[in-house]
Amino acid sequence: MKREKTLNKIYRHFEERDPVLFSVLSGMPLELLQKEKKTDIYFSKLCREIISQQLGGKAAAAIVGRFSALFPGERATPENVLGFSEHALRNVGMSWAKARSVRDLAAKSAARELNLQMIPALGDEAAIAELMKVKGIGRWTAEMFLIFTLGREDVFSFGDLGLRKGLAAIYGKRKIATPRSIARITMAWAPYRSYGSLAVWHVADNAQK
Repeated sequence: MKREKTLNKIYRHFEERDPVLFSVLSGMPLELLQKEKKTDIYFSKLCREIISQQLGGKAAAAIVGRFSALFPGERATPENVLGFSEHALRNVGMSWAKARSVRDLAAKSAARELNLQMIPALGDEAAIAELMKVKGIGRWTAEMFLIFTLGREDVFSFGDLGLRKGLAAIYGKRKIATPRSIARITMAWAPYRSYGSLAVWHVADNAQK
């Protein structure tokens, strides 16, 4: 009951604020974003986010699978990742830059320079700034973590190519010619910009098929 009530609230919001995007949302399967409550798996999820940067789904999944196989019977932790050299991480298929990034994430987490358990208590911008302390974690990676791991509902990633492609397909290239014009469109979605992003990704994904 609560799920349906919340979904209806989101649908009504977009119907009032952006009827064009509402037509997309109402024609696609939509699930509520979920916050991952087990903070001890945040580290392994961030490793996956780093590995998956700028890769297609199949390539990313293959490398993540080989990375996970380094830790049979357990998930990646700062301590066991630090047991592998950059060269060993490179051998599972990730680039040197990603290998360095994964080890930097492990080192900063182990030294408590980055406290992942505290991330859920931070606001969006503060959480992004905290995550960006790690070499190789830029704003895009942090934003994806906020949406898909922390379940934050009001995040839009201006640097995401898929979102730009989807916006162009929905509104036309002229209407999204500048960051300001994109901001004008997406601000109308607040406080549900993450759900607006899901709809735009849906359009972008279908356009590629």
